[in-house]
Amino acid sequence: MKIPADARLYGIVDFGYVAEDAMEEVAAKLLAGGADILQLRAKGIHQKKVAAAARKIIPLCKVAGVPFILNDHPELAMGIGADGVHIGQDDGSIYDVRSSIGVEMIIGRSTHSLAQAKQALADGADYIGFGPLFPTPTKPGRPAIGLEDIAEMEREVGLKIPAFCIGGIKPDNLGEVLGAGARRCVVVSHLLLAEDIASETRALRMLMAH
Repeated sequence: MKIPADARLYGIVDFGYVAEDAMEEVAAKLLAGGADILQLRAKGIHQKKVAAAARKIIPLCKVAGVPFILNDHPELAMGIGADGVHIGQDDGSIYDVRSSIGVEMIIGRSTHSLAQAKQALADGADYIGFGPLFPTPTKPGRPAIGLEDIAEMEREVGLKIPAFCIGGIKPDNLGEVLGAGARRCVVVSHLLLAEDIASETRALRMLMAH
């Protein structure tokens, strides 16, 4: 499976926000609301728990026709049948990960500058995350990069592979982000903390469709 060309909203089920016994329910709500991609993020969680959560979410993604991405753990991603893996700047080279998982799986790369975005494209990433645009509790201590490089990043990278802006994005700043040139976004805490996750996801997806 590849990232759909019309993918706009990237959802993440994060152990930092979602209880272990609610993973499947939250994933179902994000998918019902129209998330185009779904990632499972589990920083500092034992791989057995990660695998157990993934095995509950993957069938939901298959029914929805949505790529399932595992954050980190390339070998585990292969073993559980994920569609892809997402790696940070400190998680080794894209070449090494590609050598490990093969050509069929999706590789996403976190990037925090225009230079890193261009490098990820050159290295063969299938998509990138670009940010954090704003300060975010999901990435404490990482400085926000702002909006000024989005338009150039889209021209240089986003026209070639999907580029998802990330970091503190919510309804009250989404217009600003889109106005700066973004075409795709990752939204994490706003959706995971919403009272009605499906409705909130649907509303954001509609805002991004235009």
